Amino acid sequence: MAVESQTGEGGSVDADDRRLEALDPQPLLTRDYEMRPSLVYERLRQRHGAVAPVDLLGVPAWLVLGYKESLEVLQDDDGWPKGLENWRARSEGRVPADWPLGPSLEVNHVLIQGGAGYKPLRTAWDTALRPFQDPRHAQAKRLKAAVTACADDLITLVGQAGGTGLADLSAQYSRPLPLMAASHLLGFPGSQGDDALMDMWRVLDAGPDAEPALERLLAALADLAAQKLKTPGDDFPSHLLAAHPGLTLDELARELFMLLGMTSDHVGILISNTVVEVLSGEGSIRASLSAGMVRETMNRVVMRKPPLVNFVPRFAAKDTPLGNYTIRAGDPVWVSSAAAHADPVFAGHAATNTTVSTRAHLSWGAGRRQCPARELASTVAAVGVGRLFERFTDLELALPVDQLPWRSSPFMRGLRSLPVRYTLAPTSGPSTAEPAETDLAGEAVTEPGLAGSVARDRSARQRSSLWRYLTGLIRTGR
Repeated sequence: MAVESQTGEGGSVDADDRRLEALDPQPLLTRDYEMRPSLVYERLRQRHGAVAPVDLLGVPAWLVLGYKESLEVLQDDDGWPKGLENWRARSEGRVPADWPLGPSLEVNHVLIQGGAGYKPLRTAWDTALRPFQDPRHAQAKRLKAAVTACADDLITLVGQAGGTGLADLSAQYSRPLPLMAASHLLGFPGSQGDDALMDMWRVLDAGPDAEPALERLLAALADLAAQKLKTPGDDFPSHLLAAHPGLTLDELARELFMLLGMTSDHVGILISNTVVEVLSGEGSIRASLSAGMVRETMNRVVMRKPPLVNFVPRFAAKDTPLGNYTIRAGDPVWVSSAAAHADPVFAGHAATNTTVSTRAHLSWGAGRRQCPARELASTVAAVGVGRLFERFTDLELALPVDQLPWRSSPFMRGLRSLPVRYTLAPTSGPSTAEPAETDLAGEAVTEPGLAGSVARDRSARQRSSLWRYLTGLIRTGR
């Protein structure tokens, strides 16, 4: 039996016509959303309550704005499953073939997939990532050392323009660093992966060359997958194949694409957003960073400016009440972590509870389908932020914080550029000498050959196309 649904303004939706399309959903991705998404979320909340009908580039969907309702969806895989096969409008041919978001949702990897294939794939992911996320493992120590070396080399490259100057920390640091970390994790030999990294950059920018870049990138990842199948190494693709031997090369390439995209864009935005929050003068964030609490600082940042603002869709398994509406079976539901964090019920609690930042934010999801690489991503971001504030004696924004240029997409929100004025510490830093054999806690790393391995990676990197591109940014004054 249909349930009458009340809107936030006190009106009602006819119980005999609960179709999402009949509610005349308004476009979400407007100029207002690009500039001030918080205002858009608040208008939707005032009009509709915790769940609102929106138009996503011509396709209607439900956007979950409430924190409690977001948890309800994220923690109930049976009631709100993933998997495009659950999307009624798509099954009925009502989703345009040229819908701009189609390609990103139809690459059927671990974050998208539903059905019986998900559980063994997720188990394999957890197994393959464990050595790189558990700080007790040698692989995790080597990864941290490599990321630290990459961070120091990028900072030293910025300093080639002078001990003081102007830099774009987005283009010159926060975006390339996680790509370089992902290259290490994927086990690209030498600098072979740099063309793939540049293509990943083009795909994320979604410019006119994004489509051919995606084709090249998937081909490069398929080649890498074939190499790992033939000659396994101590890297993520090899560990994933060992944990899930039934993966085809095409399936493995899709999983590698997901890891590369997730770690690069998400981590790069998290680094930039953290820097902005620290430099903009918010007292508690500055205090936590100066006390060495980098991860707590990032947790507070993702509550205010999460990189991943909207999760990939889930679908109602049956007609289900949510917020002020009844969601029909097969309707797409997009959980907005950014809107949920701004929910007055949650935001008010977070403002008065110092523990809520580490326990309750939704930036990595919630429930059984929480991001499998969250510890890895957090580690790379923590290294990136930590090295910046250790190597620079002074950093300040070159633009007022309200004039920084933002880029928004249906999924992510980050800075187009992060112009800063800097003063580099007078010491040479570890990047000009042998790499420091310590982990992030400052403990000695005794893994044999670690320094030599990092030095070889550095030598190859500095001859690569990516490094030439970054050097070009210095020469052009970006």
